[in-house]
Amino acid sequence: MKNLFILSGPTAVGKTHISIELAKKLNGEIISADSMQIYKYMDIGSAKVTKDEMQGIIHHLIDIIKPDKNFNVSEYKGLAENIIDEIYKKNKLPMVVGGTGLYINSLILNYNFTDAKTDKSYREYLENLAEEKGNEYVHSLLKEVDIDSYERLYPNDLKRVIRALEVYKLTGKTISEYNANTNLYDIPYKIYYFVLTMDRAKLYDRINKRVDLMMENGLIDEVKRLKSMGYTPDMQSMKGIGYKEILNYLNGNLTLDEAIYLVKKGSRNYAKRQLTWFRKDKRVIWINKDNFSYDEDIVEHIIHVFNIMKI
Repeated sequence: MKNLFILSGPTAVGKTHISIELAKKLNGEIISADSMQIYKYMDIGSAKVTKDEMQGIIHHLIDIIKPDKNFNVSEYKGLAENIIDEIYKKNKLPMVVGGTGLYINSLILNYNFTDAKTDKSYREYLENLAEEKGNEYVHSLLKEVDIDSYERLYPNDLKRVIRALEVYKLTGKTISEYNANTNLYDIPYKIYYFVLTMDRAKLYDRINKRVDLMMENGLIDEVKRLKSMGYTPDMQSMKGIGYKEILNYLNGNLTLDEAIYLVKKGSRNYAKRQLTWFRKDKRVIWINKDNFSYDEDIVEHIIHVFNIMKI
């Protein structure tokens, strides 16, 4: 069984530096699990790792598509699994690093993304309904047929809300019921799943400061450039936190102060949702950064635990 190393955590917790130090010591290559860093040209708002930060460590699934292209978790799973195989052929350790829990789960849970059929006309109907009545209205339709998905998904997670409704329409079952006969832990990997955390107030302060730094580093100019290239608010990429708010500012719908406030608020709320997501998996090994003085101490601790688990 192949070893699969995972390092995750909420936005701004400090995954990048620690992951690179780990990769250097564990002879690893990093597979990004970040739903925004897949896009080209979107560097500042996604806090994309830079070439200098990589320090020679190979990173995969960054800058792979243009912002006008849609990309789903099934595509991620297929690409990531192929990359894991290629890394193994080089006798190196595949390391999945990022905060998009759905991408991580696609690799470490035996979800089937393809069995349930699709209903294009019903999907389009729900998309039009969302345009007409809002995402909250479509989300509310789940309450009667799939309370688990209703409570688990957020209204703005429209794609997965629609998929849950679609699966119920086609099968008469909720997604959970549809997967009930599947052994979710029947995967071809032995996983080592580490999640960084820290005091909530400290994390929120880091998030606020990172947004300020993004502004200083030219987020407005980055969004202006994306807009001039023809990328529009209805695209999946441009709905990302940091992009939609600045785009609304550029389009005259928000003041700059309002936009920055909403970026910070959206990022804090996202971090809260991420932590809730990670708590659902009992295999997670939590690493509280407040218990360590330096990142180097965290790296050494994770390596120590990893080596014990491998025995």
